Amino acid sequence: MDHYEIEAIATVDSRGQIVLPKSVREAFGMEAGTRLAVVVKRQGSSPCCITLMPASVLEGRVREVVETDRG
Repeated sequence: MDHYEIEAIATVDSRGQIVLPKSVREAFGMEAGTRLAVVVKRQGSSPCCITLMPASVLEGRVREVVETDRG
């Protein structure tokens, strides 16, 4: 069954940048230049949650939907 864990805490700096802790980058095989999609969940009109996922995963899912729609 899926579950959520707090893996690490990241801080936003004065330029609005976030540095992911080394342990997280290593666990997910991220290196300089890795693109992440920022997915926001909303409750009504207010944002409540942010999810990061490799952009390649999101691109693959979009392709699947488009190809399915083309039938």
